Amino acid sequence: MTIVTTPTVRPGIDDRLSQMIRIPTVSAELEERGTAPFEEFVAVIADLYPLVHEKLRRERHTDFGLLFHWEGRGAASDGPVVLMAHYDVVPVDESDAWTHPPFAGVIADGSVYGRGALDDKGPLIVVLEAVENLLADGFVPARDVYVSFGGNEETYGHAAEEIARVLRDRGVVPWLVVDEGGAVVDAPLPFVPGRAAMIGVGEKGVMTVRLSARGDGGHASAPPSLTAVRRIARAVDRLGPTTFRPHASGAILRMLSQLATQTPGPARHLLRLLGSAPLLTARVFAALGGEPAALVRTTVAPTMQSGGTAANVLPSQASATVNLRIALGETTQQAVFRVRRRIRDPLVSVEVLEASEPSPESPTDNPQFALLAEALEVSHPGVPAVPYVMMAATDSRHFHRFSPAVYRFAPLDMSNAQRASIHGVDESVEIVALERGERFHRALLERLQ
Repeated sequence: MTIVTTPTVRPGIDDRLSQMIRIPTVSAELEERGTAPFEEFVAVIADLYPLVHEKLRRERHTDFGLLFHWEGRGAASDGPVVLMAHYDVVPVDESDAWTHPPFAGVIADGSVYGRGALDDKGPLIVVLEAVENLLADGFVPARDVYVSFGGNEETYGHAAEEIARVLRDRGVVPWLVVDEGGAVVDAPLPFVPGRAAMIGVGEKGVMTVRLSARGDGGHASAPPSLTAVRRIARAVDRLGPTTFRPHASGAILRMLSQLATQTPGPARHLLRLLGSAPLLTARVFAALGGEPAALVRTTVAPTMQSGGTAANVLPSQASATVNLRIALGETTQQAVFRVRRRIRDPLVSVEVLEASEPSPESPTDNPQFALLAEALEVSHPGVPAVPYVMMAATDSRHFHRFSPAVYRFAPLDMSNAQRASIHGVDESVEIVALERGERFHRALLERLQ
């Protein structure tokens, strides 16, 4: 009798991402879930990517940081490439109606569904895929490559910060750092057609402040004219959209000039004008509101309020939490001063809970940005690389103080609906987008010099 054995077929990238999504690595629920999901994730990627774990040296930093070192052909002094991602995800509101369960990793209609598909397990898996495939081909990069994964990015944890500190202490100055951020999008601005790869050349700072006030407690039937709650409400109301003046950074002007080259008709002339007139651009973007306004000014978002113990009792104290995203070119110290000045109430205390300065702008006229554009031409032919300002915080902020070129870009196609699903409902990524993302990172590593 002849026994026919069927060779083991390695699952596709969609199956591998599905496995990752099924592990609920929710860093904000660490107390409830414990560290078991995070350890399971570490074990799963070791199983799915054996060559990465065999050929690259792996280090653990804090309980949630993974650092892989791939030695290249060049000298260590050349400066390595650092490819970053994070494997933790944000919580899911159980009252939201998902088409597919958020932690089921359902594969349907050419997409993978679930929390983390775009933020950030999708961008993470295309890095692993590219490295694994290159290792299988016997490829050795021209420079050293570090792969850095953090498990507490969503909670502003210290994993990536510790990895950056370790590399800096070792004298390692990355030549290029690539983390999550922009994506390949359709119609990057309302009046700009076509597709563009939006690459974050800088990111806004983050600051969280708590506003607190005290007042006389007592029965609600005879309230004073200004209770603690009303004092806080007045302070929050004074921190409106115009709290900070708009300012068009160099990155925004470069973005407009780049988009003008691909925009037909009268809109091209408008973009060229805006790209050369920072004061006008700041005013126009601020008037548009939403994302355009956030690109040109520090934003203020009240996120939490508290005070009181019963419906018929005046609280003796009240507070509100306010989240600010600090524009490039400004500082957290300036922001605190501005907040106090706008509130104009010495009885409202302003306490800084956390603060991270905005990043400097990375250039676009250097070999690093040119390399990103070359890799894009392989993975997304005809799609231009366009600089912009990242409005959210990323782990790469821990590198921009000592690395000359830090960029925020996930090489995945994202529609407006998909971008809205990040931290929202029905997060999903197309399988073909994952395949293009793998080609991007593979092309980037192959073209290192």
